Amino acid sequence: MGLELVIFIAAILFGIFLYWRESNGNGAYRFLNKMMNSKELQMSPDNPKGFVYKQAFLPRFIFVVALVMIAALIVEFLTPLAVFSSYNGISAFSSFAVGALIGTYLANFIIKTTEVVEEQSDSISDIVGDVVEKGKGVIEDLKTKDAKVVEETKEEPKSDPEPEVEKKSARERLKDKGLM
Repeated sequence: MGLELVIFIAAILFGIFLYWRESNGNGAYRFLNKMMNSKELQMSPDNPKGFVYKQAFLPRFIFVVALVMIAALIVEFLTPLAVFSSYNGISAFSSFAVGALIGTYLANFIIKTTEVVEEQSDSISDIVGDVVEKGKGVIEDLKTKDAKVVEETKEEPKSDPEPEVEKKSARERLKDKGLM
């Protein structure tokens, strides 16, 4: 189980590296596109799509599994490790494929987050500056209101409460107005 965890983490890092390399340039994908498609079907020069970069799930999955399978076949035939003939080998293969796929999506999230932060960095600093200015204004308002309250309480000396005058009832007030 420990070795599979190490393989899975290495696969995630490999997926991140794979996605990052394709986000910087897609030369291999362009070359394959030119070899396989006619002039009318070839991708436009400004299209950034690659094998995993800006691809849907299924083409990305197929590419990652095919790449890992080719690597596993090379390991199978060039080394004494039996990748496809044992449970541990197949488990490591599938763990690496899933980890690489997760790594591509993780790298996609990181790259998009970085782009959004770079785009919003100027507006975020403006927003923070506005909030600081409004906060200073609120604090000043609170200070002046507190000072006014303190002054008002100082001006009004505390005296004995005035005796209550008997108030007329609502019925009596209506009679006085001639409404009853």
